[in-house]
Amino acid sequence: QVQLMESGGDSVQAGGSLRLSCEASGYPYSLSCMGWFRQAPGKGREAVALINKNIDTQYADDVKGRFTISEGDAKNSLYLQMNSLKPEDTAMYYCAAEDGIYCSGGFRGRWDYWGQGTQVTVSS
Repeated sequence: QVQLMESGGDSVQAGGSLRLSCEASGYPYSLSCMGWFRQAPGKGREAVALINKNIDTQYADDVKGRFTISEGDAKNSLYLQMNSLKPEDTAMYYCAAEDGIYCSGGFRGRWDYWGQGTQVTVSS
């Protein structure tokens, strides 16, 4: 059974930085498609960034230039470096992954596996 575990969420002041981590366990192969999503209270889930291994990375418009997604040091792990944080970045952040050798449909892909989330709170 595949499990994704996020960590690194915290409360920070606006302008600060955080690095989120995600580790996947129970998957026998290398995950080629992993991403980050977030959900703020009272809002729907939105995409943040994805990495399509050896192909490309994609970012939501409102995080471009501030957030960086990268592969972690361990197999099937993922980072999200978040700089210049804003109060509107406050949300629960979720790691997600897909089966397959590439992302099925970008941010609107299948996203077969999800973590439980890690909370990021940015105060002004």
